[in-house]
Amino acid sequence: MDPLSAIARIAASGMTAQTERLRIVSENVANADSTGTTPGSDPYRRKTVTFEQMLDRDTGATGVEIGQVGRDDSPFQLHFDPSHPAANADGYVKRPNVDPVLEMANMREASRSYEANMNLFEAGRRMRGQMLDLLK
Repeated sequence: MDPLSAIARIAASGMTAQTERLRIVSENVANADSTGTTPGSDPYRRKTVTFEQMLDRDTGATGVEIGQVGRDDSPFQLHFDPSHPAANADGYVKRPNVDPVLEMANMREASRSYEANMNLFEAGRRMRGQMLDLLK
């Protein structure tokens, strides 16, 4: 396979991985205030994403893919609200371990990485066009 196709596949793998990362970050943000429904139950637990290298057998190029979607094991915050349905015997409600500031930073990083991969894809497309113009 030609190098310009390899560029497109590498960029596409990066865009796919960052799309999945944005989906997970969005899910975390959406559940930042989700609590349990029964007394003492655990609230939403933040999801994390790890990336892995993958070898594209057709091009021999190394791309990226989502390796694992895990759970953040950091402790939950406790909030005193004895009237809440999920309050424990002491009146505390477990809050999700989602930090909106951290999630927004992750969202910005994923968005910029997606954009960088899109620029790589577009550069490869322009090179292919220039190569075809030279062959005319």
